[in-house]
Amino acid sequence: MERWYETGISTVSLGKGHQSNIRGIYNTKHEVLKGNRMERIPITREGLEKLRTELNRLESVEKPQNIRAIEEARGHGDLSENAEYHAAKERQSFLEGKINELKATIGKSEVLEVESGPADRIVFGRTARLFNLQTDEEITYQLLGPYESDPENGRISVTSPLGQALIGKEVGDEISVRTPGGVEEFEILEIR
Repeated sequence: MERWYETGISTVSLGKGHQSNIRGIYNTKHEVLKGNRMERIPITREGLEKLRTELNRLESVEKPQNIRAIEEARGHGDLSENAEYHAAKERQSFLEGKINELKATIGKSEVLEVESGPADRIVFGRTARLFNLQTDEEITYQLLGPYESDPENGRISVTSPLGQALIGKEVGDEISVRTPGGVEEFEILEIR
């Protein structure tokens, strides 16, 4: 039998059938803390507010609804064959995981102000107009944090391969980026 620890809660000893679940919980928490240092997540003020709003919604709306669903399902009798009860308990586990993830993300978030005015280099928050040298297409992306990324709407993460390649570059620079579809090359046309 192996022992796994959940930070600040208790020692848990389980048989082999449950080790992977506990290990996943442990590893998720361990990865968040990474020893004594916490990795900061760049985010805009608006992005952080969206995360806080989502956390509040989950805690004040979704979680109470789920508790009521569990209570209602318990009233239907035998829990061993009660599909509604098992579905509600599974939803409860998902909600707790999402709430914990949001709390950890908010705790690690570092609000970076998006600079306004002329820009000579690409930094967090800036928008870059690029020319794809292979497809002869222009695309425009704003560099934001990983939780604000939405490539289809022109927002990419500074931690993405393209985002990392763009940081610090100037108008006229060319970059090569390894993507799942192969290496792509871009020229930077404009920074705003």
